[in-house]
Order: sequence, then C-alpha cells, then structure tokens
Amino acid sequence: MRDLIRRLNKTLEFLAFADFLAPLALRLYLVPVFWMAGSNKLQSMESTIAWFGNPDWGLGLPLPALLAWLATLTEAIGAILLLIGLGVRWISLPLMITMLVAAFAVHWQNGWLAIAEKTGVFATERTVEATERLDRAKAILQEHGNYGWLTEHGNFAVLNNGIEFAATYFVMLLALLYLGSGKAVVDYWLNRKLHLGL
Repeated sequence: MRDLIRRLNKTLEFLAFADFLAPLALRLYLVPVFWMAGSNKLQSMESTIAWFGNPDWGLGLPLPALLAWLATLTEAIGAILLLIGLGVRWISLPLMITMLVAAFAVHWQNGWLAIAEKTGVFATERTVEATERLDRAKAILQEHGNYGWLTEHGNFAVLNNGIEFAATYFVMLLALLYLGSGKAVVDYWLNRKLHLGL
C-alpha cells in the first residue's frame, strides 16, 4: 500500500514545473472583484460613507469616513498589488478583514446563498419566497413581454446577498496568504534578489 501511494504521488511530481499557476489563477480571479468593489465605492465616496455610517439603512459602523476610505483603498490598491504580484501576502490580510466585515455586517442576516434557491441544504424561507416571486415575474414576462429576447443571454435570478461570495473570496485570500504570489511576479524576484544578496 505504501509503495502504491509513493508511486501515485511520484506521478504528480511533474506538476512542480507549473506550481505558479495556482496562485496566479487565484490572484487574477480576485483582481477584477476587488478593483470593481473599490472603484465603485471611490466613484461615490459620499454615499459610501453615508452607507457605512447610517444605522437605519446602512451598516451603522463607527467612524464611517475612516472605515469607508480604508475599505475602498484596500480594495482598489489591493487589486493592483494582486495583479502585479507585489506584497501579496501582506495585502491578503487587510483584504481578508474587509471580507469578514462584509460577511458579518452586510451579508450575515441573509444566510449563506448569494443567489436565491428554492431547494437545497442552504435554502431558507427567504430564498424560497424569493424564487416563488421570481417564478411569478417570469410568468408575467412570458405572457406580456418578449421573454425570449430578455433571456437570450442568460436567465433571471434573484440576488439573495448571503455570505457565499465573501466567504469564497476570504478562502481564496487565505490560500494566497500561505502560498504567496507564485513565481514570475515582483514578490518572487524581489525575494530572490534579497536572498542572493544582489
């Protein structure tokens, strides 16, 4: 049994030449996510600050201007650093904190699901009702609208706004915190140069 496991593991050793692909894929996936989140906030900072601070229709966080600017700049600058592979482990930490705040302050009360589903282990009364409303909306559009044209490039969905996406991004950032940026990026070459004393 031990020999079989060794042989199986040995067959995967050829993957070592491309070990940079996993962190590269994680980084490139997260770049547009954080760039869009940061740049959208930046375009309307007054409303972002108001949303951070307002307890009635917003997050009700203390020091809303400071926290809004910190979150916005972390996301925008973080996207750039992830893209070029500079300080990836360091920027992963504040981005992870941003995802935790988003998960608990924004999405927690909506459950796990990002998109509402009628069935499944994470379906709730809220998501079941949302999918029933979606079915009714589809029926109305099929009867009174050009439904084929409306759904030609995709189906309608109801955003549940649960913690699913924030949790997923957190896990991806956690992996980058431990994996680092990979090879062929600024971090790798800076570390190599420093270790060689050049």
